Amino acid sequence: MRWLVGWSSAAAAPSFLDGAQSADDYDLHPVGAQLVWGGADPLWAVGDWRPDEIRVVDVAPLIRLAIFGTCGASDDQLRVGLLSARGGAVRHLTAWSGGYTAVAQVGRRTTVLGDLAGARPVFHAAWDGGTAYATAALPLADLIEAELDVSHLAAQLACPDVPEALGDGTPYAGVRRVPPGHALILREGAKEITGYEPRASLAVAAPSLDTEPAVAGVRDALVESVRARLAAPRHAPEPGYGGLDPGPVPGMGPADRRASRGPAPGIGADLSGGIASGTLALLAAGLPGAPGTPPGLGPGQGERLVAVTFNDLTARADEAELERARTIAANPRLHHVVVAAGEAALPYADLESMPLTDEPGPSLVAAARHRRRLTAGSADHLVGVGAREVLDAHPARLADLLLDRRRRSLFRPVTALARAEGSVLAPLTVYRAARRLARTTYWEGISEGADALLDDPAGGLGGAPGRSRGALDASLAALSWCRPGPAARWLTGEALAEVSVRLRGSAGTANGDGTGRPGERRAAAALAQLGADYRVFEQAAEVRFQRLHAPFLDNQVVRACRALPEALRVQPGARAAVLGAVLDGAGIRGLPPGWGATTGPAAAAASAERIGLRRASTELADLFHRPLLADAGLVEGRVVRKALRAAADGEPLPLSGLAELVSTELWLQRLLMRRGSCWTGDAAPRQRAVAGGVPPRLPL
Repeated sequence: MRWLVGWSSAAAAPSFLDGAQSADDYDLHPVGAQLVWGGADPLWAVGDWRPDEIRVVDVAPLIRLAIFGTCGASDDQLRVGLLSARGGAVRHLTAWSGGYTAVAQVGRRTTVLGDLAGARPVFHAAWDGGTAYATAALPLADLIEAELDVSHLAAQLACPDVPEALGDGTPYAGVRRVPPGHALILREGAKEITGYEPRASLAVAAPSLDTEPAVAGVRDALVESVRARLAAPRHAPEPGYGGLDPGPVPGMGPADRRASRGPAPGIGADLSGGIASGTLALLAAGLPGAPGTPPGLGPGQGERLVAVTFNDLTARADEAELERARTIAANPRLHHVVVAAGEAALPYADLESMPLTDEPGPSLVAAARHRRRLTAGSADHLVGVGAREVLDAHPARLADLLLDRRRRSLFRPVTALARAEGSVLAPLTVYRAARRLARTTYWEGISEGADALLDDPAGGLGGAPGRSRGALDASLAALSWCRPGPAARWLTGEALAEVSVRLRGSAGTANGDGTGRPGERRAAAALAQLGADYRVFEQAAEVRFQRLHAPFLDNQVVRACRALPEALRVQPGARAAVLGAVLDGAGIRGLPPGWGATTGPAAAAASAERIGLRRASTELADLFHRPLLADAGLVEGRVVRKALRAAADGEPLPLSGLAELVSTELWLQRLLMRRGSCWTGDAAPRQRAVAGGVPPRLPL
């Protein structure tokens, strides 16, 4: 796991730290860290960062900018951006292509910028009279010797996509999260959190371009994001600069990666995640120059892009998706690799090998499955995560259209739902739900969500026991300001009551300002949840020497997708239409028949999850024999064991909710079993975070 950490102290730096060049110059420093810059406000890089992933530019003493990750800007562009940021404007520092974290220092003012999706978060905590920050929460928890925040875990399980319930907290008491689209500004220890993205008011529609220029903007943003990943590695820092080691590390370039025992060298992509990953593979293969080769080599003279298909289709006897992948991979610039599924690749398999991630997440139960697929990929691997959240319309956007008095735009989506459900009453039902949401104020919606947690916690997803939910029911449940999550039905009444109190208490906080249109707020919340889940997935499925790249979560792409007209987003097949237009505009044509179908991968994943649940039923029953979640007062072990048995037998229970419960229980056990701390030195904390175990449940 790679992360950044630093702090801003209230006092001036001791004179002997002004010229600090290494971690040993400090009485306290992270384990295995490299010092990027020193002084009273030091910055560290921890983990197996490649030299080309850390770039530092400066224009004057104590005026410098550090970029961590993949950024398409040149060094000159970074310097111009740094000069423009001296007055405090920072949004332009987030507008370059690629996925990266930017840290700017101007004198004693340090600005750390999070991203719009939340996949590159920033955390902070009060420490030693100042403020410490990091791109991971656990190191800060170790620094302040934090206890477990049980109420936050309850909110994560009860309302995972409701920012008002989660607030800016983390599973560690005292460690806070900077919201997506915000920057953390530190001045001599004092902190300020400010948004860098403009927000539209409830009464005024967000400005959007016409369809053609908006789609062109998405195309340009995606092409630039993919090109940033294909570019040759940047130069390593100069010897001795900022204490960074400029020497080569495994995984830096094609030659280094080939010498390592890691994934295949060069660039790769998925062809088994649907049309989004297929689009990225075709874009990467279609850009000038062969993927993974130095500039100057033509097509066919270097390495081909590795396209990976995870074949979960043998049990379903459905070869359509695999055949489409083979047709796409017929491109001479692609090398197709099919990874066969087996028992070891099922969800809930090999849970003993699950690593400790920064936070819990539902992807933990499928970590071994993801690693099997990614191991067949390349050292730099493109994934299509986030395309649905940034391109598709959240059902609540129907209410936004009603606020804009664009009722005609609702005709096609509600008609498609009617055809899918076979109900002639579906259009009227959806229209009424959208109109009700449009007429419900933010405060009323939050209050209704708080009541739903106590009255009907199963109403968020899954419906009544024994009843299967279709697209219509899911859309109706999403047409609300706030709804319970899929795991809420199994939480104790005490835990639900505490989350309900958190919801009602969100009035007057930064997350509860009451502004914004319902569709925009719900879509932003869904993207933030996806970003947090992706970050856990990236840590849990990490393959040595491999980097995952999710271009759809880049700021540049998210902004371009937000400019798409809402009337286009809500139409059936909008994602396939936009991505098809993106490929056509990039000169890539001849897509295989059936391209754009989205049901195959989703159905295969659901089938595999139920099979995996059935095969791991004994291990899961043992896991919840005396669960830590029960010690914390969040669940009752017998209730969860009964639900796991019922789901394994085929009852239509929300599998995603069970995955959240299992993942959280596994994460808690790994957290309490860990030894050691993230910090070392004479002033290191005496004990690690959560060293005392799970605290007893406090009365409300």
